Amino acid sequence: MELRQLRYFVKVAETLNFSEAAKALFVTQSTLSQQIKQLEQGLDTQLLVRSSHGVALTEAGGELLPCARRALQDAELCRQRMDDLRDLLSGTLNIGVTYSFSPMLTETLVTFMKMYPRVRLNIFYRPMAELMDMLHGRQVDFALAFKPSKPAPDIVSHVLFQNTLSVIVSRHHSLAEKEKVSLAELASYDLALPARGLQARNALERILDRYPTPLKIRIELNEVNILLELIRQNHLATVLAEASIHEQPGVVAIPLDVPENEMSGCVHTLRDTYHKRSMQEFVRLLTDSAAIKRRINYWL
Repeated sequence: MELRQLRYFVKVAETLNFSEAAKALFVTQSTLSQQIKQLEQGLDTQLLVRSSHGVALTEAGGELLPCARRALQDAELCRQRMDDLRDLLSGTLNIGVTYSFSPMLTETLVTFMKMYPRVRLNIFYRPMAELMDMLHGRQVDFALAFKPSKPAPDIVSHVLFQNTLSVIVSRHHSLAEKEKVSLAELASYDLALPARGLQARNALERILDRYPTPLKIRIELNEVNILLELIRQNHLATVLAEASIHEQPGVVAIPLDVPENEMSGCVHTLRDTYHKRSMQEFVRLLTDSAAIKRRINYWL
């Protein structure tokens, strides 16, 4: 049994189509079929049922699939460790980021790319729930997001800073000079809110569950930069984490005046898994960045 054969088997099991699997693996269909047959011969059992209607897993194939995936993941982790040991920092770093967290990332991205040009960065902007799925699937090495209300037991959340859920308005808005804004005051204004499923919106919904208040929602969208542009150009208000407007001109953040209004900015990782040295270095640079230190000092 070879890793290549397991990789081929997993792709066929996922697509249930030899032609699609061969294209994804950049091999000919005959080469793929031959490798699967050799794997079946080596295990002395049939893994796939081939018919004119397509491909299906046998009972043995269904049992092998999760084992094969784990074996491939373990092999990839071994390769990454050897790369780290040989080159100190190399390879690829996959980072998941929520939309609200993205403004604080630019400084660290620029610094990291200058210091470690051999490391390729893949940045995925997704809602929190999707990032947790990507963590579980090892599609990202870590995720940057605010702490969820119900953390998963296999996810470790390292707190970087504390933040507040805030009302965001233009500098010319009638709320701009206030120190805090109550829900009753907020209810008097037209709102442009982040879409449901985004962390700031989830936090607001939890507050509204405790303190029901009718709000005048004019628009909802899941793109923070467009949302902030609407706020700059109109007499609208929104509700986001204060950190979302880091280095954003023309807007101000006023804390929402409700109890338990804190949001913890975190690095989320899988529990008991290998952490790449490139990830450790990226998190160190992020922790030392002005964007994060400003928020740490704010709470001291």
